[in-house]
Amino acid sequence: ILTHGNLVANVQQLAAWIARNLLDGRETVVTPLPLYHVFALTSTLVFLKIGAHNLLITNPRDLPAFIHELKHTPFTALIGVNTLYNALLNAPDFAHVDVRGLKLACAGGMAVQRAVAERWKQLTGVPIVEAYGLTETSPAVTANRLDITDWTGTIGLPIPSTEVAVLDDDGRELAVGEVGELCVRGPQVMKGYWNRPDETQNAFTREGWLRTGDMGTMDEGGYVKITDRKKDMIIVSGFKVFPNQIEDVVMLHPGVLEVAAVGVNDPKSGEAVKIVVVRKDALLTEQALLDHCKIHLTGYKIPKIVEFRTEPLPKSTIGKILRRELRD
Repeated sequence: ILTHGNLVANVQQLAAWIARNLLDGRETVVTPLPLYHVFALTSTLVFLKIGAHNLLITNPRDLPAFIHELKHTPFTALIGVNTLYNALLNAPDFAHVDVRGLKLACAGGMAVQRAVAERWKQLTGVPIVEAYGLTETSPAVTANRLDITDWTGTIGLPIPSTEVAVLDDDGRELAVGEVGELCVRGPQVMKGYWNRPDETQNAFTREGWLRTGDMGTMDEGGYVKITDRKKDMIIVSGFKVFPNQIEDVVMLHPGVLEVAAVGVNDPKSGEAVKIVVVRKDALLTEQALLDHCKIHLTGYKIPKIVEFRTEPLPKSTIGKILRRELRD
């Protein structure tokens, strides 16, 4: 249940966050997301608030048509998910898009991968500004500053009037750097789940913190880092493995187009790491990929199973890779 007050609060919070970098009436934002998704909805409202022109791309999966629109519309801001930025980088025609006016490339909805962020900065000269939120928070919770020069690897700082804490399963606040569940309080937080009082009660602590279901840490400066979804965590011989970290490492290999890491049953370790990979280089082998992983990962995090696919990985309507579907 998101009230008008929740939505207005989040629009005001985000407008304050971008006020110094984006100018009223002078911006053009590209929105390659369906408007029924809260990321697109609130972003559109924020840019409407500052009088921006909004180019809505209703089917960003049609990359030729999408890039055609980008060529014919000078734009200053772009929002999207990691898979969208990756797809643009791997589309040869995107090199002919004029990005000289681009001020802001904002990503949310899923973790930004280091390889994608570094290639985007190299090609466009503009860093990806990663933000974080969820439907239950209208959605924005944290964001990186707009004046960063490089991707930070974090989801940034809490936006105005927002509290973020890292709690354990019993609701106790954890120390700086410890991994726990990210929890939120603020005027953008939902009232509850419609006609689901039990689920609503489970979503909040006694102190009024909303449990996000995302695991992460906070450093001494207040910057928050996501490790992964609590339900996606893989337990290998009692050790916690976060799929985001595995995927980030695999994507550093130049022969990989996209990847997802999931847990599978294993008789010895309980669970094992499996990666599902779409190749950019058709000659990439399983052994070459495992050798790459051994350089960057400790033993229990190294994938035990590698599956190559020729078709794109299953994604949601906003482009988020569906690990649950791969597990099933």
